[in-house]
Amino acid sequence: MTGAGLRVLAVDDVPAALDDLCSLLREAPEVAEVTAAASPLTALKLIQNGQFDAVFLDISMPGLDGLELGSLLRKLAEPPVIVYVTAFDEHAVAAFGIGAVDYLLKPVRSERLAEALARVTRMAMPPAEEPPRAHSTPDAMAALPVESGGRTRYIRRSDVQFVEAHGDYVRLHSPSGVHLVRMPISRLEEYWESAGFVRTHRGFLVALAAVRELRSDSVGGLLAHTDLGDVPVSRRHARELRERLLHAAQRGELEQPS
Repeated sequence: MTGAGLRVLAVDDVPAALDDLCSLLREAPEVAEVTAAASPLTALKLIQNGQFDAVFLDISMPGLDGLELGSLLRKLAEPPVIVYVTAFDEHAVAAFGIGAVDYLLKPVRSERLAEALARVTRMAMPPAEEPPRAHSTPDAMAALPVESGGRTRYIRRSDVQFVEAHGDYVRLHSPSGVHLVRMPISRLEEYWESAGFVRTHRGFLVALAAVRELRSDSVGGLLAHTDLGDVPVSRRHARELRERLLHAAQRGELEQPS
């Protein structure tokens, strides 16, 4: 980030959409320079030849789509901050999983663009300009976006007690209710395993911290009891769950019943 503002690359294969996005970005006071790319391959060449603070990406593009391009950019030594700009809401989870800092739906409203640019500015600010604070790599999957009625709500991972598979979706069980997110449970397990979520069954994940006790059901099966219900535990996963619970208890990471 230069002293004058952000250097931004806008990528969209639809000329009118690209023009609109560039116009909005150029009007933003945080932005010093906007470069347009009409294809992902053009964007890659521009990034190789210059440095950008942020890339605003469409998703549905021929050849290399925006998610694939975003994955490539994350492998760079100094990757730009990624913001997705798309007409489709079903890719939000994948976008945040790649590490995007925001996900804008077309047509982009100026106030939403301002919010995204504020996030970009915080991420692109050089260390010398940052206020003193502990710095860590942002955890893009600490919350999942849930789309409902034209609004986006973020469900914190720390509030989820267990996850139930539902086809190509998952149901997140939390004190605020059950929330449906378009994502396979196997993919969510990859993202959340390091945060204390354990597969207990082909169709279930449970947060170790939410397990109150292990119980037997009426036919001799095993259940992990949480405040929001019992989670089935298959024989295949029972040993690993017991071991993980033991280690978590030894480290004082399990919640105490209220």
